[in-house]
Amino acid sequence: MRVSTKSDYALRALIEITRHGDVVSAEQVAATQDIPRGFLQSILADLRRAGLVASQRGQSGGWRMAADPADVSVADVIRAVDGPLLSVYGVRPEAVTYNESAKVLQTVWVAARSSLRSVFETVTIASLASGSLPDDVVARTVDEDAWSPH
Repeated sequence: MRVSTKSDYALRALIEITRHGDVVSAEQVAATQDIPRGFLQSILADLRRAGLVASQRGQSGGWRMAADPADVSVADVIRAVDGPLLSVYGVRPEAVTYNESAKVLQTVWVAARSSLRSVFETVTIASLASGSLPDDVVARTVDEDAWSPH
């Protein structure tokens, strides 16, 4: 899986909005997180369509969380801006078809998606904003091999 720039920016924007605790302007989010403003506006529109943020118009307008940050997972955000967590040439793993000799690949893709879910669905925007990740997620990074780029 490759985390897109769009997903990374969306998560950073939601951390900033959550940490701000009130309505915050897109300009402030963009400046604080070093996100191109035009790209951020597009991302915020996707997040609004998913019901994760809401906009407020007016002089003191901006963006705020529309959902409780403790109920919004990393998986929710990725799905809102990029679609499924894992796809195989644009198809969900359970819908991929192979001939008999390659059929085992479908099991690998489903297992990989399950592994991603075990992290992305347990880490919430609230935990990211507070810097306090679930113990089982942190435990996955203790092994030195986890940090190796191979």
